[in-house]
Amino acid sequence: MKVLLVEDEPKLASFIKKGFKEQGHEVDVAYDGVVAQRLALQNQYDIIILDVILPYANGLEVCKNIRKNNTEIPIMFLTALGSTEDIITGLDVGADDYMIKPFKFDEFLARIRALTRRKSKNASGNTYKIADLEVNTNAKIVMRNNVIIQLTAREYALMEFFAKNVGRVLSRSEIAQNVWDISFDTGTNVVDVYVNYLRNKIDKGYPTKLIHTVFGMGYILKDKE
Repeated sequence: MKVLLVEDEPKLASFIKKGFKEQGHEVDVAYDGVVAQRLALQNQYDIIILDVILPYANGLEVCKNIRKNNTEIPIMFLTALGSTEDIITGLDVGADDYMIKPFKFDEFLARIRALTRRKSKNASGNTYKIADLEVNTNAKIVMRNNVIIQLTAREYALMEFFAKNVGRVLSRSEIAQNVWDISFDTGTNVVDVYVNYLRNKIDKGYPTKLIHTVFGMGYILKDKE
């Protein structure tokens, strides 16, 4: 596996790089956002580990710019910024996972493995239909009443997970683990925020609501109350 590590603290960068190399992985290190973006666009990596607070260009901008050219590569934020707002912002700009410093290296490696496994899966294209909603997992298109609904990458991932589990109650923990590859933190409302984002695009203006709250349990996609 080839890794791009973007970390401006030399000691931490050296520690992480050593850990990756012990696992047999190749690592390039960038110490600022400008170099990180150049390396990401010029080389093929299996995953990018990205700090938020960086010299010259912050990690959020770097992530957004990478996503304009590459929507497939897994990106993980590894940062000391850990508020709910910080996590939502990081995921919103295109990151696949968000880990807060200080961190446990074994958990860090486990999340890396989960992200790269997801990338390597050759998912077959299917169209899931419920009422007048269609989710095409091959074209990554969501339509309702034959009208295409514009979703962010994270909103689409959530919608696809709902579609693949139609009629089943999904807990917040299960959603977090499958859509973000993160353990659910009861102190954050990231899942609820994104469900509301999705509702505003999927259900707003339609008489039949499809995304329902099951109080005390989670959420379900179905066409009846």
